[in-house]
Amino acid sequence: MQKKCVKFEFKLFFARMYQSIEETVSFIKKRIGDFVPEFGIILGTGLGKLVDEIDVEFQLMYSNIPNFPISTVEFHSGKLIFGTLNGRKVVAMQGRLHYYEGYSMREITFPVRVMKVLGIQKLFVSNASGSLNPEIKKGDLGIIDDHIDLLPDNPLRGGNENVFGPRFPDMSRPYDPTMTKQALDIADKLGFKAHKVVYVSTPGPNLETRAEYRYMRIIGGDIVGMSTVPEVIVANHMGLPVFAISVVTDEGFHDELTPVSLQEIVDVAARSEPKMTAIMKELIALQ
Repeated sequence: MQKKCVKFEFKLFFARMYQSIEETVSFIKKRIGDFVPEFGIILGTGLGKLVDEIDVEFQLMYSNIPNFPISTVEFHSGKLIFGTLNGRKVVAMQGRLHYYEGYSMREITFPVRVMKVLGIQKLFVSNASGSLNPEIKKGDLGIIDDHIDLLPDNPLRGGNENVFGPRFPDMSRPYDPTMTKQALDIADKLGFKAHKVVYVSTPGPNLETRAEYRYMRIIGGDIVGMSTVPEVIVANHMGLPVFAISVVTDEGFHDELTPVSLQEIVDVAARSEPKMTAIMKELIALQ
C-alpha cells in the first residue's frame, strides 16, 4: 500500500510539473508568436550586458511570467530576452537563480526546462568565480571543462519521468568538448587570457574560508562559484549540449586573504565582460 502511495505522489508531482511548464510556455508563446529560439543563454553576476549585443524582439519580466522564480540578487535584472545575436535566434536569462536565495533545485532549473520546450538546441552559461589556481588571476576567463558539485541537493532527486530524460544521465562530458575547444581558439585569436578549468559549485552565499579554498584546490578545482551546476545537470538530463564560461573576479589561493565585497566582484566582472561577450558572440555564430 505504501509503495502505491509513493508512486501516486510521484505521478501527481510530475503532473503538476508538466502543468507548470505548459502554463509557462503557453504564456510566453502568446507573447513571442512564431519566434523559436535556437540557443538559450544564462547570464551570471555582473554579466548582463551581453543583452546589449542582442537585437531584442521581446522582453518579459520574470515577475510577469507564470510559475517563473524571481531573482532576488542585486545586479540581476530578472528579464527573459528574446532576439537575435550574431544572426542566431536566442533567449537570454538576464539574471539567474541561486540555491542560497532559498529556491529548491527544481525551481532553479525550471527555466532551463522551459527554454528546452521553447525550442533551444544548446545552452550557453556564464558566471563569476573565484580562483583556486595560482595560474589563474583576477580578470582572466575560465572555459569550464568539468565540475565538482558540492551543493547539498540535486535537481534530479526524486522520481524520474522519462519524457525529460533517463533516470541515470551520463555526466562524463557535462560541457560540450567541441564548443570548449572553439571558445579557447577564439580567445587565443583575440588575445584573451582564458584557461580550461574545473569549476567547483558551493551553496553560498558566504565566500569561502582559507581552509575551504585549500580543500577545493586539493580535490581538483580551478575556480569556485555558487551556481551553474544545477542548470548543467538538467541540461544534460534533457540532452542539451552546454558551453560555460566564467569571469574570474577574485583570488582565493593567497595565504593571507583580504576581504572582498560584492561591489568589487561586480566591478571586475564588468571590466572583463567585453571579452566574454566577444567570445560568446563568435561561438554562437559558429554553431
